[in-house]
Amino acid sequence: MKVVTIPYPEGLPQTLKLSDLEFSEEVRFLAAVKLFELGKISSGKASKIAGLDRVSFLEKLGSYRIPSINIQAEEIEKEIEAVRSLK
Repeated sequence: MKVVTIPYPEGLPQTLKLSDLEFSEEVRFLAAVKLFELGKISSGKASKIAGLDRVSFLEKLGSYRIPSINIQAEEIEKEIEAVRSLK
């Protein structure tokens, strides 16, 4: 994997009551979450970026109140129409 370096102010992790390692893990997770949330990557790729297995990544999304299913409104409408046409 490639590595991204992100500069941040000295003491920021401690301000957030995190160790340097916890802060690093949090930033990795949040970057993966945002890319997933925007529909740029799958949950599988996001979990790899976050350094978690897919199930753990999806479970952790819930603790941040982020839906683990990333479906757009128009996709939901198409699914509803498809189900209605089966009747």
